[in-house]
Amino acid sequence: MIGHEKVVDEPSIKVGQSSFNWDIKNGTFKFEETDSILFWITSAMKTFFDTIEEISGDEAASVVLETTGFRQGTVVSEFFNKLNLGIDDVVNALPGIYASAGWGRAGFKNISAEAKTAVITIKNSWEFKINKEQGKTKAGTFIPGHFAGILSGVFGENIWYRVIHSQLEGHDYCEFEFFPSDITVNQSIHKLARHKESLEIEKLEALVEERTKELAGLIKDISSPIIPVLEGIVVVPLLGKYDEARSEELIEKTLYNLPRYQAAYLVLDLTGLHHANHYTVDFIHKLGTSASMLGTETILVGISPDLGITISQSNFNLGKFNCFTTLQHGIYYALAQKGRKII
Repeated sequence: MIGHEKVVDEPSIKVGQSSFNWDIKNGTFKFEETDSILFWITSAMKTFFDTIEEISGDEAASVVLETTGFRQGTVVSEFFNKLNLGIDDVVNALPGIYASAGWGRAGFKNISAEAKTAVITIKNSWEFKINKEQGKTKAGTFIPGHFAGILSGVFGENIWYRVIHSQLEGHDYCEFEFFPSDITVNQSIHKLARHKESLEIEKLEALVEERTKELAGLIKDISSPIIPVLEGIVVVPLLGKYDEARSEELIEKTLYNLPRYQAAYLVLDLTGLHHANHYTVDFIHKLGTSASMLGTETILVGISPDLGITISQSNFNLGKFNCFTTLQHGIYYALAQKGRKII
């Protein structure tokens, strides 16, 4: 007893076409003889929705709720199909069942069993109330997805929907149009997955592009450095393989710095060249010739046998440049031409 109020351990009540039963001792509640639970819409259920969106994001949460609603709707349709109820019977039964369960007031219009189309309105649904508490401005996806699932099962064909009116946008009720469609919940899931993959790929591509620029800048700074070894003598070691962009960049960089170092001699160290070809010979010829136009004599050192063969087979005459086996010999030669030597 609570005050003068009598407590009943197993109360039951019938509201409209729906029955409700409680078993207080065992802590159970049944709606239409099926185990059910009750939640506060604007607190507990709002927290549930908020948490899903926080973890998965708004877009993913929308697909999750839409898919869940659709699949639950197909379960409901299986119940009606077992009873061999037609679309007219379903339309007559659903508003009372859903209203008594707190889903809002649903209405059906423009039902066509032949075209397998329908328009459903629903006012003050639990999803609308939650979305309103969340500050949303567009209709949710669970309830229209749910009705699409019911109609898909009843019509025996995949049914999808579009939102005509939303109560969140100031209309008196939500209104959804349903029709046969190739759109499925599985496609929505795959589309979301592809969209996420696309976003991740875009992020990776942007990261790769950024890192590539950084690496290119680093390579630009450290490859083929210009080394002023002695007064009037600079050494440029050629390293690796040179394509058009890299060779043009080195020529520009070298020619810009020769006057800066007042270089009388440019020693090109070819020891570190890889995969020498006719383009490489052309590049060396162009660099040496350009340097001579600035009054700098070019000296070639470290020519490998392979490079020597390539040079001999090319149309470029590198014989006009003094050539030595080692860098040391090249520097000694340049010093000697200046009347100096290392002691």
